[in-house]
Amino acid sequence: MVTSKEIADLIFPDIDSDLVKLEARYPNRNLPEGAEVTRFAPSPTGFLHTGSLFTSLICYRVAKQTGGVFYVRLEDTDTKREVQGSGLELLNQLRLFGIVPDEGYLGDHESGNYGPYVQSKRADIYKVVIKHLLENDKAYPCFCSPEELEDIRKEQEKVKDNPGYYGKYAKCRNLSNEERKAKILAGDPYVIRFKSNGDHLNKIQVTDLIHGDFEIAQNDLDIVIYKSDGLPTYHFAHAVDDHFMRTTTVIRGAEWIASLPIHVELFEALGWQKPRYAHLPVIMKVGENGNKRKLSKRLDNEAAVSYFLKDGYPTEALIMYLMTIANSNFEEWIFEHHFEHMEDFIFSFDKMSLDGALFDMGKMSFFSKEILGKMTKKQILDMTIKYSKEYNKDLYDLVNRDQKYYMEIMNIEREKENPRKDYEKLGNVYELIAFFYPDLYDQMVKENPIQFNEKFTKEDITEALLIISKELSLDQDEQSWFANMKEIGEKLGFAPNGKTFKQNPDMYKGTVGDIAEFIRLSLTLRKNSPNLYYVMKILGREECDRRFHQVIANL
Repeated sequence: MVTSKEIADLIFPDIDSDLVKLEARYPNRNLPEGAEVTRFAPSPTGFLHTGSLFTSLICYRVAKQTGGVFYVRLEDTDTKREVQGSGLELLNQLRLFGIVPDEGYLGDHESGNYGPYVQSKRADIYKVVIKHLLENDKAYPCFCSPEELEDIRKEQEKVKDNPGYYGKYAKCRNLSNEERKAKILAGDPYVIRFKSNGDHLNKIQVTDLIHGDFEIAQNDLDIVIYKSDGLPTYHFAHAVDDHFMRTTTVIRGAEWIASLPIHVELFEALGWQKPRYAHLPVIMKVGENGNKRKLSKRLDNEAAVSYFLKDGYPTEALIMYLMTIANSNFEEWIFEHHFEHMEDFIFSFDKMSLDGALFDMGKMSFFSKEILGKMTKKQILDMTIKYSKEYNKDLYDLVNRDQKYYMEIMNIEREKENPRKDYEKLGNVYELIAFFYPDLYDQMVKENPIQFNEKFTKEDITEALLIISKELSLDQDEQSWFANMKEIGEKLGFAPNGKTFKQNPDMYKGTVGDIAEFIRLSLTLRKNSPNLYYVMKILGREECDRRFHQVIANL
């Protein structure tokens, strides 16, 4: 009679280790009571998803505030989907957002005592555990061909049974060990399946740190745990890795709740204490049909963290925004702390929403303006150079024409109690400040002639600009400058304010606001610009007059 141990030895003849040795190799971590060990476990299949950044942020915060360990494990067992170099890129992007692992896979090397931290390097560990399951009749080789599996699927579809390999549909489950041995020796290809003792008609009680206690259908699938290519599947590898890396809390997206019964059963079958689970709300977006859907790599630019990097959003702004999704009390807290020291905020699972959060670009932009607005002119310069060198050559070249001039532009109404917040991201700074540079201004005028309000005649505009050129002095403070502009306006028949104009509209051509618009359009080519007084001061008298006369000539 062939035993299960003989089958295990036949499949893994070179594996002589066991679970006892693995437990000794990866002992419990020596950490203070209450310290959490969390992990971010990406697959190297492409760019860093905004949802993955959200997950890693929560993992990082939980570990840091409990005096625990945050590590990264690369789950690269799906070789067909792997994108070369993406693992290193993921880690580099995490660092840009201030999320630095304590140990694990670090992109170009590994660090820590619980490795290897790349799943494809852990094959012998998985084999030890699978061999243990085979020996104890908790796993078995399955020889079903793809065609046989397809026939099973069609049969289930026909009779409207749940899909999957289970119960009476698990054809290889009841093979004798003699039959298994014969097939293996004959060279028949196989995978190894976990032998479930569950029944989907039964419920199990589970606890989630966010969703609380709830019931969910028991697992009854004999899932594949070892593929024909010699690598484990995600479900199995994650259980083994989380156990031997001593993860205390698994933090992941809510889409994994459906897989929880499988993971619970794997831990129970191996006699291991399962980690605590926290399933995060999925980041959503409203689609074209008005329905909510998960943020999509294929459909949504903001699904990729690289989108925010390439567009020049401060990394702190995205982290700050994601924290508002993470905890309902964060937004009030960060306002009270003047958008500073968010590392002092204490994250809590109790303050996390159960529902998927809608990604709000408006709120993201708000935080970005706040962060950029609080920076000094030197910080803005340094950030711009670093950003533009990699992502925006035109801006890089512009800044480096004259760095002091760029700082002067960006410093307009910055050094004050409530600084202006003219800039949302560095990605559109070039187009917003191009008018400050005479050659770019001339090019823009040529391509898009200025369109003044049609209610004013060519003579009105010409007269106003000529007098402004002669009489609006820049050698005075802002308040005096504005009073000077009002005087010029009144001399030209413009009301000093909107209220006066409304009371006697027939007496005036317009208001001082129209005079300001003549100046603004002439100098900046736009109706909205930074503070006009400082724009003129930076451009200087000579350049302002040149532009006024150029505009008059083109009317």
